Amino acid sequence: MRLKGLVWFFTIALILISLWELSYTLVVRNYEGKVKAQATRLVKRQSGGLSKDQQEALIKEKTRYILDSTKDKEIYPLIGTTYQKSKENELNLGLDLQGGISVTMDVALEGLLKSLSNNSQDLTLIKALRTATEQKANSESDYISLFTSSYKQQNGDGKLSAVFAGPGKDIKPNDNDQTVENKLKTIADGAIDQTYKILLKRIDKFGVAQPNINFDKNKGVINVELAGITEPERVRKFLQSSANLQFWSVVLLKDKAFESSLAEADKALARYLKGTVTDTTGKIDSANTGIIASIMQIPVDQKTGTYYETPIIGTVAKKDTGLLNSYLNNPVFTSALSNSVKIVYGVEQKNPKGLSFFELYALEKIPGSDKAPMEGESVDQTSQSFDEKGRPSIKMQMTNTGTRAWANLTGKNDQRYVAISLDDIVYSAPKVNGKIEGGDTEISGNFTVEEAQDLANILKSGKLDAPAKIVASQVVGPTLGQQAVKGGATAFIIAFLVIFTLMLVYFNTAGWVANIALILNLLFTVGVLAAMGFTLTAAGIAGLVLTIGLAVDTNVIIFERIKDELNKGKSYQQAVTEGYQRSLPPVLDAHVTSLLTAIILAYFGLGPVLGFATTQIIGILLSLFCGILVSRLITDYWTNKNRHLKYFTAVSRRVFRNANYKFIEFRKVTYIISVVILILGIAAFFNGFHEGVEFKGGRSYTVEFAKPVNNDDIRGDLKSALDGDNVTIKTVGDSRHLNITTSYLKGTDNADSLVQQRLYQGLKKVLPANLSYNDFVKDHIQSYTTVLPSISDDLKRGAVKATIFALFAIFFYIFIRFKDWRYSVGTIITLLHDVLVTLIVFSFFKEIVPFPLEIDQHFIAAILTVIGFSMNDTVIVFDRIREYARDMKGASKKTIINRAINDTLSRTIMTSLTVFLTILALFIFGGEVTRGFAFAMLIGVITGSYSSIFVGAPVLIDFAKDKPLGAADIKPVVIEKPGAKAVKV
Repeated sequence: MRLKGLVWFFTIALILISLWELSYTLVVRNYEGKVKAQATRLVKRQSGGLSKDQQEALIKEKTRYILDSTKDKEIYPLIGTTYQKSKENELNLGLDLQGGISVTMDVALEGLLKSLSNNSQDLTLIKALRTATEQKANSESDYISLFTSSYKQQNGDGKLSAVFAGPGKDIKPNDNDQTVENKLKTIADGAIDQTYKILLKRIDKFGVAQPNINFDKNKGVINVELAGITEPERVRKFLQSSANLQFWSVVLLKDKAFESSLAEADKALARYLKGTVTDTTGKIDSANTGIIASIMQIPVDQKTGTYYETPIIGTVAKKDTGLLNSYLNNPVFTSALSNSVKIVYGVEQKNPKGLSFFELYALEKIPGSDKAPMEGESVDQTSQSFDEKGRPSIKMQMTNTGTRAWANLTGKNDQRYVAISLDDIVYSAPKVNGKIEGGDTEISGNFTVEEAQDLANILKSGKLDAPAKIVASQVVGPTLGQQAVKGGATAFIIAFLVIFTLMLVYFNTAGWVANIALILNLLFTVGVLAAMGFTLTAAGIAGLVLTIGLAVDTNVIIFERIKDELNKGKSYQQAVTEGYQRSLPPVLDAHVTSLLTAIILAYFGLGPVLGFATTQIIGILLSLFCGILVSRLITDYWTNKNRHLKYFTAVSRRVFRNANYKFIEFRKVTYIISVVILILGIAAFFNGFHEGVEFKGGRSYTVEFAKPVNNDDIRGDLKSALDGDNVTIKTVGDSRHLNITTSYLKGTDNADSLVQQRLYQGLKKVLPANLSYNDFVKDHIQSYTTVLPSISDDLKRGAVKATIFALFAIFFYIFIRFKDWRYSVGTIITLLHDVLVTLIVFSFFKEIVPFPLEIDQHFIAAILTVIGFSMNDTVIVFDRIREYARDMKGASKKTIINRAINDTLSRTIMTSLTVFLTILALFIFGGEVTRGFAFAMLIGVITGSYSSIFVGAPVLIDFAKDKPLGAADIKPVVIEKPGAKAVKV
């Protein structure tokens, strides 16, 4: 082997780099273990009377405190590295392995276009924006194109510039529609970039050592994974805030103009809702007044009829906010209300009985827009502080311009109120006692220290011109993460031991070469993941387990070829040389096709599936290096010592020896089977599938119970609690763990808390007595996923595209590689056969098997992996057919194909067996997260082995029957014999 020294160098370098990168993980785990032990001792010594749960909470808090306070402590003396630096370099575990939250955020451009317009209240603008938002869910076009197309369709050409042009703006009055659209796209791109940068600043505030952030600028989608976070609601609020800080004059109920305007708007709404109108005299039926007042408490003295001295116009219970919003946003109400007033909520509060309510404020705005007299750009610095009463607050220092604007605003409202709002929520509305000069002010309210810190940090990071909206989220509790780690590790160890043993049993001492290459492959894969900062997820562990099966495939192909050469009477040296060289084309073909599907999956995948694809890509590339170069290096090292590896055992000498099965003669039977599969595949689409929450939208909860629960016992209660929604209930592992999926309020933002409360009500009879809602959420919901319909449609389209692209990519690769369309057609028919079989099982067995069979991202990952695996088998057979077509002059096609299949049969069975056993270990021990994926792969391995022999190969017989099998296209293989010149064979 040439370049032997270079291979040695890279091998040793990769070993050292991998061990070095993984050493950080060992050092961090060791230090964190010591800190936890220290915290446990401190807590138990100081709080002996607390319950077990209270002690665990204190231990967790004390551990976090010690780690935070010692982050600059040197814990790696060998290189003088601190805990914080080591933490940043450790192997990053995904949230499904340690708990945490993952969110997919869609950058919303609707608000940006409103702010760019000359009149954000213009009904034609609002209609076009609404249409574009609706179309985006089912369109591949960007939002700006959808908006401009919708606006022109509704209002005609040449009118866009009037909406956005103005003094000091990029868009000019004489710009045509295309120019306006291009400029809007440029502004939008800048806003999306700014949103991403600001979100990065905000994410840094969480203190997560290695946040996993993926940004797809073309789609305007940001995926954020924060492992270890235990406060998901705080994360959601923090990330979704647009930081739109505004300062307002407060309009009071005693202001006659507003009082009259509100009364007229209320009466107009009453007439609209009750279907009444004014009579010919213009008088109004008094029975139709008081719609708003019927659900909102007005701060009025019932005895005197005078309004209390307060900046609020009323309060409303949280349960009534949905109805009130429908009234306040009704065009009949808004058109009758003064166009210089907007009504907004204050922060959520609780009354003495613990019930939530909101205060409402009337704010004076610039007519025709939502702008305040003073905006957030006037603030220079913010920080968390405490007010004169010791309550948490936010201090602000104004800019020079802001100082003057603040003095004018407070001077105008002397002895009245000004309101300070963030994202249209009023946080403070103090009474003004004289003009405030100097530029310092303070927001105080019912804040916790944490809330005040978050708000200060949000204001520091900056305003989002294009706010990012959470369209999908997943929360995993630490307990479920620990179970995933345990299951994945068990599956990995069992799969490794089984394959390690199998290599020795089947390949004798040569099996040690395969096992050394396998160990190095795994070491390098994990080392590269750590070095490049990738995240290891539960799906990534599945990728590692699969890598075990695929990695040995390279050595199986090579060793089987060496055995063939030895059976022909070649010397060991000749057999090894020719075995490695003749095996190179099929090995490369097998890896390239698997790599293509993995790359396509990485491009379209999100979250855990992206982790799987990343692990698989790294594993495939390293498999080539270890399976070909490192294996040859070890073999040559042993051979140079005048020793020879043994490739046969008593078992392998007998298995498939002189195999001479007539596979092609059975093709008519297999054609009938294929037609049946096609019919059943079509029937599967009519029979339907269970779509995962990722593809249908909604919310999915994994709930743990104290004792086994019968699904049918809770179905009716859940349906009633969730307003008639037919929930999907599946057992997860055992009947103490259920996965409950609901479409209730699936298109509603920020409804997670409400849905969880309904879930709690529906499960009450099977939950422990006196269990509170908060304890239910904390202790019994192990994980939950929320997906809005907009992103679920995107994911479905992406899944279909990924599958189609994979099939086309493989078709063209095989066509280029074999220069014969029949090989491409045979490949595609084989792959479609395998996909259909998997779909058939997932459709017709979805109600039979005792575990979920869902069409989701994991299923698509399995399908693409099955495609890649099936290609391995098919390409190996096709390569051997082409070779024999050249060597077996005058032989019939049937003879050539049968001989090729028989001679590769041992390799087909061995590879299928190794992959099947690794996936079986994953299926049994890997946990619920990857069970559906593993089941699909098990089906794929079986059907892939069948189809490469009985479906793909017969196509070469029955398509273009007079055409040879492509022998003329094959270049002769050059064999370098020791001590002799290269010869052609």
